[in-house]
Amino acid sequence: MRFARRGGPDGSPATARRQAPRLVVLDGLRIVAALMVVVFHYTALRGGWGRNPDDVFPVLRTATRYGWVGVEVFFLISGFVICMSAWGRPLGDYVVSRVSRIYPAYWFAIFLTAGVITLWPQVRSVENMDVVLTNLTMVQEAFGVWDVDGVYWTLFIELKFYVLFAIVVATGVTYRKCVLFCGLWTLAAVMVPKADSKLLEMWAMPLYTPYFVAGICFYLMHRFKPTALLWGIVGMSLLIALHGVPKRVADNTHAGIPTLPAKVIVVAAFVIMALIALGYFDRIQWRWLTTAGALTFPLYLIHQYIGMTVIHGLREHIPPYPLVGGLIVVMLLAAWLIQRYVERPLGKRMRRALTRGMEEVRRNSAPAATAVLRKDAAVSAAVPVLQEPRGRKQPAAEPDRVPAGSADAP
Repeated sequence: MRFARRGGPDGSPATARRQAPRLVVLDGLRIVAALMVVVFHYTALRGGWGRNPDDVFPVLRTATRYGWVGVEVFFLISGFVICMSAWGRPLGDYVVSRVSRIYPAYWFAIFLTAGVITLWPQVRSVENMDVVLTNLTMVQEAFGVWDVDGVYWTLFIELKFYVLFAIVVATGVTYRKCVLFCGLWTLAAVMVPKADSKLLEMWAMPLYTPYFVAGICFYLMHRFKPTALLWGIVGMSLLIALHGVPKRVADNTHAGIPTLPAKVIVVAAFVIMALIALGYFDRIQWRWLTTAGALTFPLYLIHQYIGMTVIHGLREHIPPYPLVGGLIVVMLLAAWLIQRYVERPLGKRMRRALTRGMEEVRRNSAPAATAVLRKDAAVSAAVPVLQEPRGRKQPAAEPDRVPAGSADAP
């Protein structure tokens, strides 16, 4: 086993550094999770087929109807990656990194999807332009506004995780604070059923918190070493996650289906993340995995409603299996184009602009006490010091007055 050891538990630099290998297996796991969701939407939902998908894919659907678990895998990876990317960064840099990473491709996907389903509204449609504009905030769910694309609800979950973890980043990411964050967030999640609080439910997210928490702990194992405490938190997170699987199965199917396959996929995802954290996949350095991982986000953003619209238009002309296979290839190509010509260049420009903005905030946010001291120093330098006339003796201190600086002074 190899551990990164890229810093001390308190966030300080390690005394002896060595370059940790890039975890390209995470990129591979990301694209697998994305394809699970894509295949689920194309083969397990009525969507653009206009009829029961069991009639279209009677055998394939028995497996692909569990593809929604790819979302849970995303959350598990996200806990790992966000903790890794936030380590040693100030809050401003953390915010810049997250905003410039997710918003450029997201904005492009909103306008692309809205344009497609406005021109061809057979599957889905946009009610009005206000819906599109509100979606640009990524917090449309908080306002009760429908998502332009069905997958965008997961981005609101991610965004809330970013906001909560920003509390840790603002105080300086350390081993102790990450463990405390995981413990408190887990406690909040298990309190939701009895608390009857919409606000607590909104931020505790009991169905998804265990995945983020486990991901954070897996990163701590990777960065330092596995301990009984971290394994305990991961084990508790797995049990809570499995408890929530039946609810997720019911949310994603119209008929009762076994929950065991979904639970097996969740357990497998935890096992794979554990092996990644322990360094068993460090030797895998296939470059194509990095490229494939880069396509994950744009593919996820554009595939559902656009894909269903294409299926609706071509279902009478192309057999189902070639149609789905060809559509996935087209979506991967579109994702590469978005990543290459939208996400990367716009992300860099946004990062530079936001970085300049953060630097301006820091430059003009000196503590008030420092500003007062500087002002007093300037006034003192401008006003001449009053001195006693030469040759005149200082008056003796009065017997009943305590000299300044005496230990008896109040």
